[in-house]
Amino acid sequence: VQLQASGGGLVQAGGSLRLSCTASGRTFSTYAMSWFRQAPGKEREFVAAIRPGTLNPYYADFVKGRFSISRDNAKNTMYLQMNSLKPEDTAVYYCTSRVRWSVQYYSPAQYADWGQGTQVTVSS
Repeated sequence: VQLQASGGGLVQAGGSLRLSCTASGRTFSTYAMSWFRQAPGKEREFVAAIRPGTLNPYYADFVKGRFSISRDNAKNTMYLQMNSLKPEDTAVYYCTSRVRWSVQYYSPAQYADWGQGTQVTVSS
């Protein structure tokens, strides 16, 4: 599956952005979808995931209450609504997918398909 992330940009602390990830393919609804991010000099880290079927969301502790993940299977698109942004949220945000849900959904090694990333910069 090919993934295309968009929606990044420059925003002041406390502001909001909505990222989108559009996927190719006719079986999007069955894919586990996730967002990761990577700041300069740091490892790629898990942000949020959403299960197929149940649509249950999972979040990293540092985004709980601020970010919301969702998906629209009819549009083959996943979203990440980011509110109350902080300077430490600055990173390249990547979307990724997996054919089946993994209990290790938080590990980048579980995913094979990645989008090109979209830059999010939060100024203080």
